[in-house]
Amino acid sequence: MNLVELNVNRISYSQSQNGAYALILEEIDGKRKLPIVIGGFEAQSIAIALDKEIQPPRPLTHDLFKSLAINYEIKIKQVIIHKLVDGIFYSSIICKRDNEEEIFDARTSDAIALALRFDSPIFTYDKILNKAGIILKKEVSEKKTEKKFDESLKGLSIKDLNKKISDAIENENYELAAKLRDEINQRK
Repeated sequence: MNLVELNVNRISYSQSQNGAYALILEEIDGKRKLPIVIGGFEAQSIAIALDKEIQPPRPLTHDLFKSLAINYEIKIKQVIIHKLVDGIFYSSIICKRDNEEEIFDARTSDAIALALRFDSPIFTYDKILNKAGIILKKEVSEKKTEKKFDESLKGLSIKDLNKKISDAIENENYELAAKLRDEINQRK
């Protein structure tokens, strides 16, 4: 079975499931994307891992795990999304310590949140991408939505944007905080 390496493309609010998010993974050397429905907490944790500049006031569970792993010299070698049953993805985290490997079963959202924190590669099998992967044609309309969001920020001062960032972090809306930060960086 062929392994295919994936990157995190983005996280978006799920239109089909209330309170859920869609984590979109994409194959590195191809056009297929793998959408995975995840919860709000996991989406925020992944968003924080993607944006190295946002620091939550207290460590999140995945940050705590990373601290413990580093303290005990455990490295995450890779994450493999290895099974898909009834719309649920199953993943393994391959860890290494003292030249010994251990494989741990994990929810896919947790495995990806940890892989991002350890800069570890994420893989799936080609058969899973063939079964659940998609090629998105709506990226153009999503860019239009992002443009409307960007245009709504144009009238705000940097001071106002910084206030909105503080409010977003206070409300644990790290995805919005990252977008606001990007707007400020574009203006500098």
